[in-house]
Amino acid sequence: MRVRKNLPLLAILLCLATAIAQQPQHLFFRVDLGPRFTAPVSGRLLVLLRPGIQGKDIDLNPFQPTSISVAAKEIYYWKPGTPVDIDTDELAFPAGFSSLTPGDYEAQAVLDVNYNYNYTGASSGPSEGDLYSAVVPLKAWTPGQGAAPQLTLTGVIPATKPRTQLSEEQRNAADAATHLEDFVSPVLTRFSGRETHIRAWVIVPPGYSDHSTARYPTVYWTHGFGGTLNSAKAVGQMLYVRMSEGKMPPMIWVMLDESLPTGTHEFADSVNNGPCGTALTTEFIPHIEPKYRMDAKASGRFLQGHSSGGWATLQLQINYPKFFGGTWSTSPDPSDFHAFSGVDLYAPHANLYHKPDGGAIPIVRDHDKVLATMEQLAKQERVLGDYGGQLASFEWVFSPRGADGRPLQMFNRETGDVDAGVVGYWGDHYDLANIVQKNWAVRGPNLKGKIHLIVGTADTFYLDGAAHKFETVLNGLNADPHFTYVENRTHFDLYKVGDDPRGLFDTIAAQMYAVARPGKQWKSK
Repeated sequence: MRVRKNLPLLAILLCLATAIAQQPQHLFFRVDLGPRFTAPVSGRLLVLLRPGIQGKDIDLNPFQPTSISVAAKEIYYWKPGTPVDIDTDELAFPAGFSSLTPGDYEAQAVLDVNYNYNYTGASSGPSEGDLYSAVVPLKAWTPGQGAAPQLTLTGVIPATKPRTQLSEEQRNAADAATHLEDFVSPVLTRFSGRETHIRAWVIVPPGYSDHSTARYPTVYWTHGFGGTLNSAKAVGQMLYVRMSEGKMPPMIWVMLDESLPTGTHEFADSVNNGPCGTALTTEFIPHIEPKYRMDAKASGRFLQGHSSGGWATLQLQINYPKFFGGTWSTSPDPSDFHAFSGVDLYAPHANLYHKPDGGAIPIVRDHDKVLATMEQLAKQERVLGDYGGQLASFEWVFSPRGADGRPLQMFNRETGDVDAGVVGYWGDHYDLANIVQKNWAVRGPNLKGKIHLIVGTADTFYLDGAAHKFETVLNGLNADPHFTYVENRTHFDLYKVGDDPRGLFDTIAAQMYAVARPGKQWKSK
């Protein structure tokens, strides 16, 4: 009788034990603030874990996203002397740390105080002001056994100078030709409720000061995703040297910064980022043209950019066809959303992670070899933070605003399912092929012949697919497009001509100069 009475209790205990065993494990790392920090800090705390022992800082590799494990926790007003335990199974990529196999590892902690690790850190590591720990070896480590690994933030990332390959003589000459323009935009300030700037480096050509009456065609250039004002300066000074060497015609280059905490605004008018295109064309450019001897007319105003900068310059030309005289956009982000890096966003039940046959949708390749999938990119981005990632950046530009004040997500981060309603908004406002098609009767006369697009047939992010679809639309409109597909070139070697990694700039500049100065064909030395 006693055994019978205990049977229900035993069954309950067995069920509880089974349920506990099936619950996900939680593996914690402990992080301290070192003694140099005496005031509270806030940011996104990241723990990076790398297999093997290398003895050097741990940086993410966008082309091998699963090679580094990363876990995150949001930290508010962290007081020195108060350790933080971070659950490395709660928010982690590619999986919770407790699922890792035993072996040798290295761990490092970073406090992203600027909330821009998703923008710059995913490819180049922490940025100025971020806190970091030493790299701690975990030899013969078995996840979940022994004491929680401990990391101590002891360092602060210093300011870094832009990388340059210029000689001291070249740098001094380029510095004299480089002018910072920092403009407070009234229209963007009204939108944001705080002082909002447009910043750019103006690079005047060699001999500018010696020819006091000469005027010059002007190129408005903007960087791709991950670029900054500092990196824009480095590119501008490289262009100055090419002009001084006679490889490019004398023109003024305006190196625009399109970065902001949410990613890149791409100088597009947006309900989330503000009227950036309006601010550029009605405020900033009219502000700088009287300060420099620019042509100050459409036939001498050109656009050029790569990747996200390529999309930015494409949309500026399409949305302001009378203002600009042509765009030379290289490897632009998707210009036709029927091929959004290989996904037809308009297809019924579209999914960003899986093909109709269930296969994973790739997003990064090295020619025929797939390096990363869209799902990996999206889920790593989610761990690194809410702001500044590539996919979130698209939403800040393209999406309608949600009830919480943030842009609506175009797709579900767990499943990859596309939101058809959000895509409809994207298509009406930012699908460039669709916009051109719908508005050709009005914009066509001022767009014909002005769109130049160059992309590699092995583009790293599959951007050649959208280019082909966009070209088909333009050809159907008799738009006289100029599309070039460079055989076997990727996103990163597109500009190489012979042994010159930047040679394409010379070709583009010469074509622009021929438009601005008919009959004066430029020939490089």
